[in-house]
Amino acid sequence: CPPLGLESLKVKDIQLRASSYKRRGLGPHRGRLNIQSGIEDGDIYDGAWCAQYRDKKQWLEVDALRQTRFTGVILQGRSSIWSWNMVYTYKVQFSNDSLVWKPCMNGTEEAVFEGNQDTETPVLALFNTSTVARYIRINPQTWYQNGTEGDICLRAEVLGCTLPDPNNIYAWQTEPTESKDKLDFRHHNYKEMRKLMKSVNEACPDITRIYSIGKSYTGLKLYVMEISDNPGKHELGEPEFRYVAGMHGNEVLGRELLLNLMQYMCQEYKRGDQRIVRLVKDTRIHLLPSMNPDGYEMAFKKGSELAGWALGRYSYEGIDMNHNFADLNSVMWTAIELETDRTKLINHYFPIPEQYTSEEAFVASETRAVINWMQNIPFVLSANLHGGELVVTYPYDMTRDWAPREHTPTSDESFFRWLATAYASTNQV
Repeated sequence: CPPLGLESLKVKDIQLRASSYKRRGLGPHRGRLNIQSGIEDGDIYDGAWCAQYRDKKQWLEVDALRQTRFTGVILQGRSSIWSWNMVYTYKVQFSNDSLVWKPCMNGTEEAVFEGNQDTETPVLALFNTSTVARYIRINPQTWYQNGTEGDICLRAEVLGCTLPDPNNIYAWQTEPTESKDKLDFRHHNYKEMRKLMKSVNEACPDITRIYSIGKSYTGLKLYVMEISDNPGKHELGEPEFRYVAGMHGNEVLGRELLLNLMQYMCQEYKRGDQRIVRLVKDTRIHLLPSMNPDGYEMAFKKGSELAGWALGRYSYEGIDMNHNFADLNSVMWTAIELETDRTKLINHYFPIPEQYTSEEAFVASETRAVINWMQNIPFVLSANLHGGELVVTYPYDMTRDWAPREHTPTSDESFFRWLATAYASTNQV
């Protein structure tokens, strides 16, 4: 059975209960697989459920809201920079009313499942036989003691298949309906992504073109879909725009958004949607759905619930490409400080430092490919899609003197603020 939805937030906070918890920031609503803590321990966004007491009577409870066939549990330790907490072993109980509980059995004995040996690696435990119930409890038995200071802390996901409600004769009316858009709403690995892009190109050959800007470390091509009324040609006065996704290979939503976008634009252009027709005729659009295909493939093969937050995030060489581009902000600020005559400043273009472009530089092959791409095409605007946080950042996106919350605006500040506000208000959760 698939995950019930603790990690994806399909399971709401109100469905999670616990025997006790140390404080609000370590409440049951924080006991979700792969949830991350804040920088400081003790805030309301801590990285696990932690029981107030250190005994075998503690539990984390999930209410599935309806009869569910439970098949397994995935467990993880606490996410924290300062604390080290994990559950070594645990038991599982089931209930239909949250009053009478039945233990998960291993033959004639109550089953004891292996938990974690570190705080980040998710560990899957499958039940010998599935059990149908509404409620499930995870009951820690042993945990990292840390002398006498070890707390019971965990993050979890539950595997279960919801069953039809026998009392609802109109179930077909309450089941979620599919989108009316004929788009391929699913995850695509590298081969499937390439196949989808080819199908879009074949459906709209007059306005699309597929090209590669280079290869990943393992040799996977970095494919781009161009959408324009004159594919392959830069037209004077027509703005060049690009979307980049998948810089962190395990942040998969951006890839799917761009794949759906190219499908949607092709379909709507053929239908004569005037908004899409105008975009295609007046803008040359470039979509790079996967900047880090190596990382995606690693995370895809492991599966999101078992990969942990870091697997696939970095390049095959272990480089975080989000911090792998040249820091031209500091170059510019240094130039401002050294130049007394502001009219002589090269304020529209700063070359990439030579020591950064050398063959010995610690720069990923994927990063080099994107830099070359940017130098070959005069993009006027671009956006980079990440996953895992609800935030829009824009230049300069760093502090000049490392002062907290220092405002470092560009000359285009008002435009960037408008763009960020328009994007955020249009994509509300």
